[in-house]
Amino acid sequence: MTAAAVFFDVDFTLIYPGPTFEGDGYAAFGRKHGLVLDAGRFAAAVAAASALLEDDSQERYDHELYVRYTRAIIEGMGGEGGGVDACARDVYAEWASSHHFHLYDDVKPALRELDGAGYRIGLISNSHRCLASFQQHFDLHGMIAAAVSSSAHGYLKPHPSIFEAALTLAGVRAEQAVMVGDSLRHDIEGARRVGMRGVLVRRSGSGGVEPPPGVPVISDLAGLRALL
Repeated sequence: MTAAAVFFDVDFTLIYPGPTFEGDGYAAFGRKHGLVLDAGRFAAAVAAASALLEDDSQERYDHELYVRYTRAIIEGMGGEGGGVDACARDVYAEWASSHHFHLYDDVKPALRELDGAGYRIGLISNSHRCLASFQQHFDLHGMIAAAVSSSAHGYLKPHPSIFEAALTLAGVRAEQAVMVGDSLRHDIEGARRVGMRGVLVRRSGSGGVEPPPGVPVISDLAGLRALL
């Protein structure tokens, strides 16, 4: 069936963090809280902490999960002592601010193409970021038909209810919709469980677990419409 709606994950699918959330940025957060963090250890710390976000038992949105994740990064960069928790909460709070992020260059052209072709466009995000503010900051108003964040909805992707809520808002059935995202488990597998199709975005190129048959893998959004 030809798609009527396309839903997008937000973080690392449409936007990426600026310097605030890179190694030097974390080191700056650390200094505010009396911590000495090694920016050179940032990448390894993120890789080690990422396992916390893959907990299959975590269904409901809990900000403490993301605070723990951030704390693990800080500790992986050498942070220790009483300032670690306050630093982690500071980083978590700032993650919600869209001005710390950049839109990938291919996003606006792709969204304009889809909007012009009559597709309903939606956002489904495992985030505490205000999606109305996100749309305003990146000048996306008028193109987004439905937006659901896990913090407002209560459940995280891949829980079926967050996809179902977005489908209801957009006024489409699951078999009419495609989910585009960078997480095979959260975005693609979650969407497919409710009957949506999925397109996996790997902006860094190849690598990672192979998706199931029938799930295209793209490195940018330029050719997305051709897959719909």
